[in-house]
Amino acid sequence: MTESDENQNQETAIRFRSDVTVELVRASAQDSDVIFAARVSTQGEQSLEASQLDGARTEADVKRDRGLINFLMRDRHGSPFEHNSMTFYVQAPIFVFREFMRHRIASYNEESGRYRELNPVFYVPSADRNLVQTGKPGAYDFLPGSAEQSALVDQQTRDVSRHAYEAYQRMLEAGVAREVARIVLPVTIYSSMYVTMNARSLMNFLSLRTRRDGSHFPSFPQREIEMCAEKMEDHFARLMPLTFEAFNSNGRVAP
Repeated sequence: MTESDENQNQETAIRFRSDVTVELVRASAQDSDVIFAARVSTQGEQSLEASQLDGARTEADVKRDRGLINFLMRDRHGSPFEHNSMTFYVQAPIFVFREFMRHRIASYNEESGRYRELNPVFYVPSADRNLVQTGKPGAYDFLPGSAEQSALVDQQTRDVSRHAYEAYQRMLEAGVAREVARIVLPVTIYSSMYVTMNARSLMNFLSLRTRRDGSHFPSFPQREIEMCAEKMEDHFARLMPLTFEAFNSNGRVAP
């Protein structure tokens, strides 16, 4: 095999992505969970069966539930929003996971580079990813880059990723432990994890990691974690539509 063949094989093995994966793998989360938890405040120790809330709902029932959930959201009675659970499977570059784990209101299990050989999958920004940052801390704007800047980011990211993974492979082939060999890998390499949180925690995450019109407290997230947040928000909206509606109508502030 010639040197050019070896280089081609190595290049073929390395993959580049510009997206993220977010899958809902398990959920026990619905609007009735919020109602169920809130009513103990007024009905004391009386037992409430979930079936009372999950049966046939009249228009009046839905209106009453919507009003209660909106009241809880508006006046920031947060604990009723904690009695549910959503588990997501996420694939994203490691630098996104470091931002995720700033949120100490979730449970995380991430794949380990100590125990398995990491796959050669790296993030490269898409052509429409804004590249130029303007403004001051707390009030940033991000603008499109020039064609030259886009080409530079793309080429340098690909070159560094290939070089780093080749070094990683050389160390593994020489018998170096995985936990040592991985130190040369850049934060553009993809990792995977399960993240579990309740609706209150998820709303806190969404309020900080999405930039939406109507937010009482504008946020300026890095685009790559916002891509994850947007996909998680889609699942949340489907699972708990009344809660999601109240979250938006009250300025996207977590209760």
